[in-house]
Amino acid sequence: MKQALSPQDFDAPLPYFCRKAFATPEQDGIFHGFFTRQGGESTGIYGALNCGPGSEDNPEDVSANRIRVAETVGCAPSSLLSLHQIHSATAITVTAPWSAQARPQADGMATDVPGLGLAILTADCAPVLFYGRKADGAPVIGAAHAGWGGALKGVLEATLVQMEALGAARETVRASIGPCIGKNSYEVTVDFSAPFLAEDPENERFFMETRRTGHLMFDLSGYCATKLASSGVARVFIRDLDTYFNEEDFFSYRRTTHRKDVDYGRQVSVIMIRP
Repeated sequence: MKQALSPQDFDAPLPYFCRKAFATPEQDGIFHGFFTRQGGESTGIYGALNCGPGSEDNPEDVSANRIRVAETVGCAPSSLLSLHQIHSATAITVTAPWSAQARPQADGMATDVPGLGLAILTADCAPVLFYGRKADGAPVIGAAHAGWGGALKGVLEATLVQMEALGAARETVRASIGPCIGKNSYEVTVDFSAPFLAEDPENERFFMETRRTGHLMFDLSGYCATKLASSGVARVFIRDLDTYFNEEDFFSYRRTTHRKDVDYGRQVSVIMIRP
């Protein structure tokens, strides 16, 4: 059965949803949201809210989509900041905007600067948004692109380190894992599990048997949640929506691959300290 989004999930001009994963975000002035693919300018396989400048979509449509998102978030379009994501463990501190052409190569980022929208682009990988506080109560936020490679390499932990460098106390940090490919859709080969089991034999719990010989199903969001909890994150929330299965609301790299489409769009997840 398709996982439909409920009406209360849509409380903004564009279809996005958030979960109250962070302590009193309204009082602390934090925006956080996981956007769907609905409500944008793009057409064809990119329809409609494709926010990925790395796609082959019409750049003008991508720019218009990102402007729409920025308006919903409440930041200047130039301050909606996404990375050149490379499935790494690299995380950076963000202090000022950059141009689309100068996107840093990284997969995690953190800031304590109001008005900078930290944007993660995904099409099956897990977007993870972080919120924490300094000793004086001031907010620190983070965002990470956690595909299996980046998660295994340590991008979630690296993002937490960047937040701590800005003064966030680890025990105050909460994290929310957005829509990603679900464990019932993520089929991998048995060999795929080897580095996860080498990291920790207990990671076997994230792999389930399937009917196909030599294959397993992988629970990406469960793996990410466990890594966050093991790193001392106080509360971890999972938005359990399968990007592969839910075509109406999400782009999916794997679905595109199975269909042999030429390209795919990217949905965006954003967190910002309101100016």
